[in-house]
Amino acid sequence: MESEAMTSVGYDADRRVLEVEFTSGEIYRYFDLPPHLHAGLMAADSHGQFFAEHIRYAGFDYEHVDEDEALRTRRR
Repeated sequence: MESEAMTSVGYDADRRVLEVEFTSGEIYRYFDLPPHLHAGLMAADSHGQFFAEHIRYAGFDYEHVDEDEALRTRRR
């Protein structure tokens, strides 16, 4: 993924969970995100702009993934 704001994006379509790692190293999960928004994010010319306009402030429940959890997830 080429983005000034994001390092990586993952999406679990069955659970409708979007996980975003930002260039700052912070990781967030957004819940009950419709598949069309994930598709739109991946197809956008500017991933950061699409994320800000359609996901970040759209009212989705989210959580910040702490460093310990991120390390455990990556080791699996």
